[in-house]
Amino acid sequence: MAEAPLLDVRDLCKTFGRVEAVARVSFQLRRGERCALIGPNGAGKSTLMHLLAGQLRADAGSVTFRGAPIGGLAPHRIWRCGIGRTFQITAVFGSLTAAENVQVALLSHRRQSRSLSWGAAARVREPALALLAAVGLGSWADAVCATLPFGDLKRLELALALAGEPVLLLLDEPTAGLAPGERLELMALVGRLVAERGLSVLFTEHDMDVVFATAERILVMHEGRLIAEGPPAAVRADPRVQAIYLGEQP
Repeated sequence: MAEAPLLDVRDLCKTFGRVEAVARVSFQLRRGERCALIGPNGAGKSTLMHLLAGQLRADAGSVTFRGAPIGGLAPHRIWRCGIGRTFQITAVFGSLTAAENVQVALLSHRRQSRSLSWGAAARVREPALALLAAVGLGSWADAVCATLPFGDLKRLELALALAGEPVLLLLDEPTAGLAPGERLELMALVGRLVAERGLSVLFTEHDMDVVFATAERILVMHEGRLIAEGPPAAVRADPRVQAIYLGEQP
């Protein structure tokens, strides 16, 4: 018997006025899979990510994660189900240190966020330092986040996502704003973490070098609809993708 999918999305819909941002999108994600979600600006990628992580509520359709329905749950409940995410624009506490940001995330995951005392934070400092080391920020643990380079903030967001002990990572434009070399370096880090921790990842990305170097499978959206999916070579050769997304002639 085939293993049940980790994530099962069926006929998901979201409209804003007359605009169908996500129109009957269906796909599955397997355990341990690295999957990219691509498409031109306005294709519906970020809206789909928001639906999966609970920032938006779908108008129709269903999302099942680890065999249980999660559609309509609040973001913090979806996070505690085992889905971590990052955002296009980094969301960290600029006045706190890198370690303190991760400590806050760890306390939240442990349902201790109402007791953000020095004693509670001290109890999770070592796990916080371990997560920072895992993303290459061990030497920056006590740096105030407002002083960190943008690339390091992207790494910190990854550590925050890992603080929830996820089995699935949703990464929305993880390399946005980075130089080309930094993009491949960050996604190589993601690949190592996914392999070491047995995670699955669904990420949106505009840099095709990053996509084809990282993803095992690619989903292509256009005008709210899923128009193609498959391994990188098949998607690259798809005439619809060439014409609509890559700007090439079929």
